[in-house]
Amino acid sequence: MHIEVNQHIILKEINQADAPVIFSVIDQQRDYLGKWLPFVAGTKEQRNTEEFIKSILTQPVGEREQIFTIWFEDEFAGIVGFKDTDRLNRKSEIGYWLSEGYQKKGIVTLCVQMLCGYAFSRLGLNRVQIKCAVGNIPSQKIPERLGFVFEGVERAGERFGENQYFDLRVYSMLKDDLC
Repeated sequence: MHIEVNQHIILKEINQADAPVIFSVIDQQRDYLGKWLPFVAGTKEQRNTEEFIKSILTQPVGEREQIFTIWFEDEFAGIVGFKDTDRLNRKSEIGYWLSEGYQKKGIVTLCVQMLCGYAFSRLGLNRVQIKCAVGNIPSQKIPERLGFVFEGVERAGERFGENQYFDLRVYSMLKDDLC
């Protein structure tokens, strides 16, 4: 599946052929990406990325999380998608990361905006949330820019390393918020 965000940005459903480029960006930008993303430390070789993709693709189609690679002018720029989807309660979380060279172009903001519309109209969800580590200002600006409601801080919401945890700012948007 492909979603055209605009003439410069395309979202493509993740597949195994993406593993080399995804791993390459993670490997080359460990310090940058690893500052806020706990999975970076555990992604030591391409096989780790392949296993991550396989864990998504082996789920039944109607149950798997929809994760997309972000392509900006035909170059891999990052990942965006749904996680922890609760179909019974019609809610999901959107997660994202972007390669350093593509920052400050509005790419993730446009992708998240597109996925919110997709979540509410195509997936039938009622709630989308975004969680950002306290202190990760660039990430926090995305839900704020899009009109998400800040709900509060989830204390020690994400494990980062053996005994370190990040507090997370929780933002949400409801289907009714768009009307």
